Amino acid sequence: MYGFAYHYLNSSESAADVTQDVFVRLWNHRDSVDEDRLIGWLLRVTRNACVDAIRRRKAYEKRVETNTDVLMEKADQSPLPDAQAESSIFQEHLRKALDTLEEPHKSIVVLREIQEYKYQEISEVLDIPLNTVKVYLHRARKALRKELNERMDIEYVG
Repeated sequence: MYGFAYHYLNSSESAADVTQDVFVRLWNHRDSVDEDRLIGWLLRVTRNACVDAIRRRKAYEKRVETNTDVLMEKADQSPLPDAQAESSIFQEHLRKALDTLEEPHKSIVVLREIQEYKYQEISEVLDIPLNTVKVYLHRARKALRKELNERMDIEYVG
């Protein structure tokens, strides 16, 4: 659950909070959750908690951006050091490109490519037909490829 939340939110602190919330929900619903469907239930609850966390983060960021001190602080932040390894630069581009995906595309990519779930498992977790999972994954990969190419071209040209 933590790994899924971490890749979804790009923040270890937020992922830890979401994971804790998920396990509290599991504890509260321990009598009503079917053991055979536990993993699917946990992943659905984790995904929903991540979506909620993103909504809260965006609402918070909107409020914070009105504060001029925060705007000044952002202006003082320096870009990533030039000496940073190519792999970490690519990882950053990948995270940003992943953030551009809409749901359920983002969840499918995270579950398949990062968490290494099988197509059937993703279908059950997200309650989406198997063929739809495959089509969405294909579209998401294509969108990621395009976004990464654009990001990498901008970096190397600029």
